[in-house]
Amino acid sequence: MRSPVAVTPEKPAKSVLAAAPQEEEDAKSFVASDHDRFFWTYTEEPHRTRRMAIIKAHPEVTKLCGPEPLTKYLVVFVVSLQVLCGFLLRDTPIISWPFFLTAYVIGATANQNLFLAIHEISHNLAFRSPLANRVFAVFANLPIGIPYSASFRPYHLTHHKSLGVDGLDTDLPTPLEAIFLDSVLGKAFFCTFQILFYAIRPMFVYNLPITKTHLFNIAAQFAFDYALVKFFGGHALAYMIMSSFLAGSLHPCAAHFIAEHYVFEKQPAAARDPSNKVPLPETFSYYGPLNILTYNVGLHNEHHDFPAVPWTRLHALNRIAHEFYDELPAHKSWVYVIWQFIWDKDVSLWCRVKRSEGGRRVGGGGGWNEEELGANEKKGPIPGVR
Repeated sequence: MRSPVAVTPEKPAKSVLAAAPQEEEDAKSFVASDHDRFFWTYTEEPHRTRRMAIIKAHPEVTKLCGPEPLTKYLVVFVVSLQVLCGFLLRDTPIISWPFFLTAYVIGATANQNLFLAIHEISHNLAFRSPLANRVFAVFANLPIGIPYSASFRPYHLTHHKSLGVDGLDTDLPTPLEAIFLDSVLGKAFFCTFQILFYAIRPMFVYNLPITKTHLFNIAAQFAFDYALVKFFGGHALAYMIMSSFLAGSLHPCAAHFIAEHYVFEKQPAAARDPSNKVPLPETFSYYGPLNILTYNVGLHNEHHDFPAVPWTRLHALNRIAHEFYDELPAHKSWVYVIWQFIWDKDVSLWCRVKRSEGGRRVGGGGGWNEEELGANEKKGPIPGVR
């Protein structure tokens, strides 16, 4: 089953309710531009539609929602592993193969795991208490070396509420990125330094207010970094930072950043004709073995359909509602995703579906629960939304 998404090569008319003759007239006025080659859609994101259809067909899936107790134990283990590696490397030269290989094989995998633990926690899936989730996300952040968990949550929840919405979804590349990185070397550069793009880009899209959660995140991270340097030395902190960089670079697990929403399928010429409405998927899953290391983030259609279903129950969701997922295109290899993204001339940063309207920002208050969705959305008539 494919998502009912219509695409155009240019921005759609302001009103999606315009009459058909007006749409046809507007379509004729569009001029293909080398400066804006994203796919633009007229319709809302597909996940809410599919979620409602799945709940209607399989109401039992709502029982899958709720926190996963195992998450907190795994986070404690991975944080402890990283601290141990930092201690063991305290006297190892930074510019050396033992240091680099440990940072790449163990450190990058561990910190990518922590990135995605924070992703789980951002949906309140480690504890039932919002405060406990906020604090635990800061703890999971510690081996990453740089405070980011407090900012990630509102940006990520906005990504869910505003998938593909220009000016709200900070997962979307900007036109400037797409223009300057539209080459093999440019895409290789993006894949190598994509962690920096994801860290810096949101600040150029819109700014978040500084909250108590941000201040706690910053204070705890700086205290941890200071203690690490004081007791283990600067090499331990360098290991943490290098692990975070490599976790978002040319690493197999880092491919999920690209695999989740970039359109890899070859599209017919009609897909870029603004007078046509050609269905085009905009979220892609991966069902391979690397999900074991990444909180099943590869099951990304399932996650967007039901953000309140934790990582341990996403496969159960897929089994119960398999008829909704069997026909959706999926990636078979994250390693190949990076290879294809760099070398395939038909795949680039332009290959994203955008919409100009809909969605909303999440966050902006000042308390510990400032990024919480409204109670009516957590407990209302649409289970699985968080």
